This record gives sequence, C-alpha cells and structure tokens, in this order.
Amino acid sequence: MKPRRYRILLLAEVANPDMVSVPLVAWSIAAALAKVADVHLVTHVRNRDAIGARGWQEGRDFTIIDTEWLVRGIFRTARLLGAGEERGWTIFQALAPLGCLAFERATWARFAGALRAGDYDLVHRLTPMSPTTPSILGPRLKAIGVPLVVGPLNGGLPWPPGFAERMHREREGLSRLRGLHRLLPGYRATRRDAAAFLAGSRHTLGEIPRYARPQSVYLPENGIDPTRFGKVRVRRAQAPLRGAFVGRLVPYKCADLLIRAAADLIRAGTLTLDIIGDGPDRAMLDALVADLGLGDGVTLHGTVAHIRVQDLLVDCDLLACPSIREFGGGVVLEAMALGVAPIVADYGGPTELVDDDTGIRVPFSGPEDLVTGLRETLEALVRDPARLDRIGSAAAARVAALFTWDRKAEQLLRVYDWVQAQGPRPDLLTTPPADAPAPAEPAPASAIQG
Repeated sequence: MKPRRYRILLLAEVANPDMVSVPLVAWSIAAALAKVADVHLVTHVRNRDAIGARGWQEGRDFTIIDTEWLVRGIFRTARLLGAGEERGWTIFQALAPLGCLAFERATWARFAGALRAGDYDLVHRLTPMSPTTPSILGPRLKAIGVPLVVGPLNGGLPWPPGFAERMHREREGLSRLRGLHRLLPGYRATRRDAAAFLAGSRHTLGEIPRYARPQSVYLPENGIDPTRFGKVRVRRAQAPLRGAFVGRLVPYKCADLLIRAAADLIRAGTLTLDIIGDGPDRAMLDALVADLGLGDGVTLHGTVAHIRVQDLLVDCDLLACPSIREFGGGVVLEAMALGVAPIVADYGGPTELVDDDTGIRVPFSGPEDLVTGLRETLEALVRDPARLDRIGSAAAARVAALFTWDRKAEQLLRVYDWVQAQGPRPDLLTTPPADAPAPAEPAPASAIQG
C-alpha cells in the first residue's frame, strides 16, 4: 500500500538556511520533510528573505508571522538583565515564552479556519526547541481533532559538578531556577494534549512527566546535510596527528582545557590542533597558546563559514568536543559524516550520538579530571593512530544510516504514522527492515483524538 502523503502545518518561528544552530536545524528538517510531505511552513518575518531565496513561495509554501515589535523588546530586556556576548542564554529562554505566545496566537488566528476545515492532517510545532516554552495550541487542536506533534525539544542540561566558575562566566546562574518553568501556564497542557512529544536528548526524555510518557519518543534533533558535509576523509592517521575543535569560544565549550591536555604532545611534535570558531574567549586562548609555548602547533582560525568547515575538518584525524554542557552536538555528527573520529566529554548530547565503535567518550568529575582524561586519550591515540581510522569509518556509516536530514524526515514520517494509526511507538534510531510492510492508511484525525 502506498504511504499517505501528509499535509503538515509546520510551525518554526526560527527557521533559516543562512544561519547555524537551531535556525539551520529547523530549516533543514522543513526542507527534508517537504520532499516527502505537503508542508506549509509558518515562520517569523526575519526568515522571509532567506527562505524565499531557496525558491519557496510565500503564501503557497510558507507564511510569515510578524512579531518583530515584541522580539526586539525581549532582546533589549535580556541584555539589560545581563545577557549578551554569546552568554546568558538562560535569560533569553526565561523571556522566550512571551514571544512564542504571540507567535502561536497569530498563527491560530491565521489558520484556525483551515484547520477546522480539515486542510491539514496534523500540526507540528518544530520550534522553539526549548522544553521550557509551553504551547497554547494543544487544547485548541485537540478540540477540533487535529493531532499536535511537538519537538524535538532539548535543553536544560544541569551544569556538571566542579564547573561553577564557568557557569558564572557564562552568566548562567539563572539556570538554577529553571525548574520554575513547570509553573508556567500551558506547561501541563503542552505535554498532555500533544499527540506526540519528541525529546531530543535522554535528559529531556527523563524530564517528561509520567502522564505524558506514553506519547513521548526519543529523537535527537541534529542531522547533517551531505551537500555541506559530503567529503570523505582519505588521509590515514599517523604522527603528527591532526586534531580539531569546532565551536564558539565560550567557557562551557572548554577549548582551553583541550589545549592544556594536548600541550605536551604538541610540543613533542606528535599532535597539532586547529581551533575553528570565535567568541569572547579568543584573547584568552591566544594568551594560553603563547604561555604554553605551543607556537605553530595550534592554529586559531577564527570564524569560518559553516559551508567551509568541512574543507578544514576533512583533513583532520580527530575532532575533540570537550564541551561540558552541550545539549545536541551537531558538530560531532558533521565530523563523523566526514569520517573524522570524535572524542567527546562524556556528558550531555554528544555522548548520545556515538557508541563504542564510532567515538571515544571521556568521563570526568571536574575540570582537571577532564584535562587528564583528554590527555590520556590523546596519548593512547598517538601510540595507536590506526584506531582513529577504524572509528572514523564506522562513524561515517552510522551518520549515513541514522542522521542525514532525509533520514530525519523518514523518522518523522514514522512518528506521523504512529500518531494517526496509533500503532506501536517507533524506535527512531533503528533502521526499518528493507522488507518492512508499508504503513497502513492512517485513520482520520477525528477518530484518534476523540
């Protein structure tokens, strides 16, 4: 039986192909879904030009919601409260529900009639991806028999013990009060009335209350675009190994700990490091490289366009991700796609993307422990560089099987099938057998929501 082509109203306040992080994730999922379903994207006015430049037609393919007056006020308020310079993210998240509420109200006003008329099979609220931001749409959609899919949601990973100094440098003291988001109007309804609630991390999945677990599914939000990360690493690992760090230069990313861990090997000429990215810690890292006498063994590239990152990364033997509060870890998947072996701090999102064959996890109990673990891992790899080649090859195969955007769209279709037909809850990080039967024709939305 031919699978049904779903009609999806896809809500993504931030979805932009010219940006990185959440906006790029949202756009990539929307574009992949549009290949296999009839998607109408609802997004913020700031994304209009970038989406239009990709050939999407406003009115036919996407609708613009303009809440710029409120968004500007939220950013101004957040800066007055201490956010800025790529820090204080929790402050922004505490204010974000105001903008989301306005966006959803405007969306409901625009599409309520079409939803009641049955023009869409389901509504998927893709962003915001923070679990702290509730939705007002669940009860309204349930009342008219239209399923709501929410997520993947990710965030709120607690700071690990021993990193209080970095937490304060990040201006993240407010994160200790994050649990108050459960008191927000709509928190319970968002989880109770969603037909499917997607958790982007094991931590987020563990935070879901008991009453919402039957409709909850684990699905990491990140993926890779083979047109941006389609090269294949051909070099074989040998001393001097070439390692890379890719990311913002901010305290929780811990690029300084990586440099300290690698210092002896760099001075010995058995390892070099490429630091790709920029941020407020750049001057500190420049000084650290000089103080440790690492010379040309560390190259700080500064900002590199996302589409150019693979040109540097594909010539490396390993990617080190020492970040100690990473919700997702898209850069880990990007390295894996190229066949570059990832080394990750064993906490948060990145450690969920790899297994024992496709990456190396470094356990830690504090900053010095992380330095020691990274150092010992790098020393072992210098002694056995062929291990990096084996890991890199397995990592590329894992990404191709589970983490491309097209694969992500297929996983979401399995969620939609589950929501419509109320079949078994899908395990989205497994590959369906080649001879698996086609999904049954979904039941009408009204039949499953009553």
